[in-house]
Amino acid sequence: MMHEARIYRRLLGAHLRAVLEYRADALLTIGATVLGQLAGLIFVVMVFRQVTALGGWTRWEVLYVCAMVMLAEGVGSLLFEGTWHLGGLVNLGLLDYLLVRPYPVVLQVTGNAVGFNGLGNVGFGAALLGTAAVNLDLAWTPLTVLWAVVLLASGVLVKLAVNLATNAVVFWLLSPSSSLAASVHTLGDLARYPLTLYGTGLRSLLTLVPVAFVGYFPTAALLDKGTSTTAGALTPVVAAACAAGAWAVFRAGLRRYESAGS
Repeated sequence: MMHEARIYRRLLGAHLRAVLEYRADALLTIGATVLGQLAGLIFVVMVFRQVTALGGWTRWEVLYVCAMVMLAEGVGSLLFEGTWHLGGLVNLGLLDYLLVRPYPVVLQVTGNAVGFNGLGNVGFGAALLGTAAVNLDLAWTPLTVLWAVVLLASGVLVKLAVNLATNAVVFWLLSPSSSLAASVHTLGDLARYPLTLYGTGLRSLLTLVPVAFVGYFPTAALLDKGTSTTAGALTPVVAAACAAGAWAVFRAGLRRYESAGS
């Protein structure tokens, strides 16, 4: 495992050095990402200037959910951006090169690129998460902190697993685009806000996909938010199931792969 981790770090380091050859582009990407997240933050703040609660959630509670989603997206872009390039690898037959190397194919795929926008998401998300945590009506005991870390890590794992599973669909669609993955990613933006705002159908969809387990349900478990608390407490289990499911989808797709023109 340590050997794989060391090679993965070197793989990402090589791509990172390539990205930093164009520092202006990298800085612009980070700046654009922060501005985009800041716009969403301003929207939430403006909404809470008109209301005291949104679906039973206070301003800092909603911002905590937003921060968890930002962090999950940031980790995915920074460390596992290659997932989004799987369609191109499959469609052009470039996956052949990865199959003959003595290193897990899934790690070669996920470490095939670095999304520098992830650095902006991680930095902005971490700052927002810390600020929101301080302002929550919650007693931060060591056990609470540990529970929050477990929930955060589980939410990140759910996000990574959903990205891998939805991108792996290209093995069957035979298209270089990741339209399904992009659609699910966009759907995840709705889970930045309390599910209590939506109707039964949309709540069920966000739960089953299951993008609501990236930020909303983990936060509900941490803050003991009514009926969502029980579902939120299952976030580590859901994360493990998602990881196993994504790995199964990827392996099934890999068995179906027949090189270029398949």
